Amino acid sequence: MGSRLGVLVEASSLPDAARVTEDVILEVERLARILSTWGLEGEMQRVNAAPVGQASAPGAELAALLAEAERYSRATGEAFDARVGALVDAWDLRGAGVVPTEIALTRALHATSTSGISVDRLTGVTTRHAKDAWIDTGGFGKGAALRSVARLLEVREVDRALIDLGGQLWAKADALHPWSVHIAHPVWRQRPVARLEVYGVSVATSGTSERFVEIDGIRRGHILDPRTGRPVPAWGSVTVVTADPMEADAFATALYVMGPIAGLAWAELHPGLDALFLVTQPRALAATWTRGMQRWLVDPPSTTAAETHLPTTQAGDQL
Repeated sequence: MGSRLGVLVEASSLPDAARVTEDVILEVERLARILSTWGLEGEMQRVNAAPVGQASAPGAELAALLAEAERYSRATGEAFDARVGALVDAWDLRGAGVVPTEIALTRALHATSTSGISVDRLTGVTTRHAKDAWIDTGGFGKGAALRSVARLLEVREVDRALIDLGGQLWAKADALHPWSVHIAHPVWRQRPVARLEVYGVSVATSGTSERFVEIDGIRRGHILDPRTGRPVPAWGSVTVVTADPMEADAFATALYVMGPIAGLAWAELHPGLDALFLVTQPRALAATWTRGMQRWLVDPPSTTAAETHLPTTQAGDQL
C-alpha cells in the first residue's frame, strides 16, 4: 500500500502479543494483495484490466468493498470517488507530475465516475466503459485493511492495541484506558496542535502537505476533486473519527475535497462521523469541528489573537 505499518499490542503475555502482532501484519498483507493497483498481479488489477464493456465479477470480499466505495461516492456527491484512475494518469501523480491539456483533462474526466466505470452498489460487479478508466483503491484501501484488523482484534485476547497504517489509526481500548493521539499542524507536520483521547474508533487525516508533485515550481497535492478533475487546493487538513475505519478513510478524503465550510456542514448531518478542520491562514491556524468531536478532543488547537476558531469555539454552533 506504499505505507508504513506500526503495531502496538498490549496482552497478558509477550507470546500472546507477538502472535497477535504477526496476525495483524499478515492480515494487512492479505488485503494489500487484493487491493493493490501498483503491480501487474492482484485481484483489483484484474478488474482494472478487464476488457471495455465486459462485466467483471470480483471475489466476494473485493466485490463488497467496491460496492461500499460506490455507496460512499453517491453519499458524498462524488466528492469521494475511487474511479479517479484516469485523472491520476492525466496529472501523472505516480510520476514526476504534469499539467494536462484541457483536451486530456476532459478525456480523463469522461473516464471517471459512472461514465468511465459502473459499479453495482449491491453486487460490486464492475464494467469499464473507457479504455483509460481504472479504480484507485488508495482512497479506501487502508481503511478496509484496518477494519479487517479491527475485526480480528475483537476476537483475540488483547487488552489494548493501536494500529497505525500510513497515518490512519485503529484504537482498540475502552473509555477508562483510551489512546492519546496528537493531530499535527497541516504544514509543519512535526508540530502537534491538538490531542485526542480515543477508543474503539479509527482516526484518519487528509491533507496535501506530505504527498504532492511539483510542476513548474508549483506544488500540487495528490488529492483530486473527481467533480472537476483538478487537484484540491492546499487549504489545511481534516481529521475524521468514526467507528468504521473504511468510512473514516473515504470520508476524510471527501471532506477535504468539499472544503472546511461545506465539509463541516455535511459532517454535522451524519451522526457518528466526527471531524476536525484545520485551516491555514497567514501567520495563523483556524480550527472548526463538529459537535461530536468534542467527545474526543481533549486539548483543542490553541486560541490566541492570531489563532482563533472560526467563528466560535465549537463549529457545530454555527448550524
